[in-house]
Amino acid sequence: MISITQGALGLASGALVGFSLGLIGGGGSILAVPLMVYVVGVSEPHVAIGTSAIAVAANAAINLSNHARGGTVVWSCALPFAAAGIIGASVGSTLGKMVDGQKLLALFALVMLVIAALMLKNRARVGVPDVTMNRSNLPAILGLGLATGTVSGFFGIGGGFLIVPALMLATSMPILNAVSSSLVAVTAFGLTTAANYAWSGLVSWGLAALFVAGGIVGGLIGTRSAKSLSERRGALNIVFAIVIIAVAIYMLLRNLSSF
Repeated sequence: MISITQGALGLASGALVGFSLGLIGGGGSILAVPLMVYVVGVSEPHVAIGTSAIAVAANAAINLSNHARGGTVVWSCALPFAAAGIIGASVGSTLGKMVDGQKLLALFALVMLVIAALMLKNRARVGVPDVTMNRSNLPAILGLGLATGTVSGFFGIGGGFLIVPALMLATSMPILNAVSSSLVAVTAFGLTTAANYAWSGLVSWGLAALFVAGGIVGGLIGTRSAKSLSERRGALNIVFAIVIIAVAIYMLLRNLSSF
């Protein structure tokens, strides 16, 4: 059962994740698990991962619909990438359930440091417009999709900051198209991971609903704020990366003893 305090904290945490996604276009999902463990008070890390996967998938699906209407999703590349990644996410989430919860959190913290580094990296490359799937890039699309899906499923994260550079590497598409197309994979990976954890009874459905509801409200606020703070988004990205690094270090200190 979820207490009133846990419910309120879950709603607020979901709003924070959604706000981040709306404001800077990413990063918030990586904080979903630590927020559930250290703020909401979910004692079992696997339940936190399974529950956050639903919130990640829901937020990605909502954002995907907006990008799809804008015509920036490269479906011919996004769909095979996601299809290969679903296999990886299924395998990765199965392996993740087999790892001790505290060890998983410590490994999760290391991935957070990698994602923070990717957030700080300048992605100013122009890319090739009107890219489509073809025989030359299909192996890279499938291979990188499988790899990122496995990592996403193992840690229960959306993996957007891994998927975006992977799509750019595989197809040379512009970053705008990579960001939009990545949401297809984030949605697919999140649903696959959530289904795997739900099968094992490792999902708190009530908390997931609160997290998603908070994320929708926070996302609307973040999207509106992004328009007025557009000139500062680079600085906001740096600040958020620093927050992720700080949380990752805290998690490492809390869980390194498990090794």
